[in-house]
Amino acid sequence: MATSEGGITQPGLSVGPTSEFSLFFRVKPGEGPPLRAALVDLQDTPGYRPGDYGMAVQTIHEARFVMFDDDTRLAFVTSFDGPWDAYMEDFFTSGPTLALFDVIFRHVEGYDGLPDLAALRAFILDAEQSAAAYARNYGGTVREIRKAQRVNNAFQQVLDHPQAAEILQHPALKPLLDEAGD
Repeated sequence: MATSEGGITQPGLSVGPTSEFSLFFRVKPGEGPPLRAALVDLQDTPGYRPGDYGMAVQTIHEARFVMFDDDTRLAFVTSFDGPWDAYMEDFFTSGPTLALFDVIFRHVEGYDGLPDLAALRAFILDAEQSAAAYARNYGGTVREIRKAQRVNNAFQQVLDHPQAAEILQHPALKPLLDEAGD
C-alpha cells in the first residue's frame, strides 16, 4: 500500500488523477502455453484489440500482461483514473472483464476462481506491488483525453469546410489555428 486518497491508504502511486497498479503472479507448472494462448485470445477480444478503445472498465489508460522467467511468471500492469476502490468496483461489476480475468488467472498460483469478491480482492492485493517510481507523459483523465480527441476531430471538420475560411480569419481564433497548425 503506497498512496493516500483522502487519508485512506491504497495500492500504487498516483500522478494527478491517475494511479498505477502492478500485479505479479507465479504461473502454475505446465500452464505457460495455455496462459499464453489465453492472452492471445484476450488480445483479439473487442475493446482489447489494437485500435479498439472500448475496454469495459472505462477509466483504464492502458493494461498489459507480460510473461517472463521462461513463462513461469506473469505481470499485469495498468494505470487508471480515480481512486483504487472505484477502479476495483468498476472491475468487479464489469461482467466481461471479470470473465476475462477468470480465463487468464486460472493459470496462476493462488487463484481459486471467482468464489466471492472478498476472496478475489484479497487475491489481487496479495499480488500487488507498488511501483518505485511512476511518471506520465500527458495530463488528463481518459474521459478528458477522449473529449479532446472528439473536439479535435470536429475542429478538423470545420477547417476542411469551404465556407470556414472567412470565419477563421477572425483574430480571436488565431491561438486555436496556431495550435492546430502543429
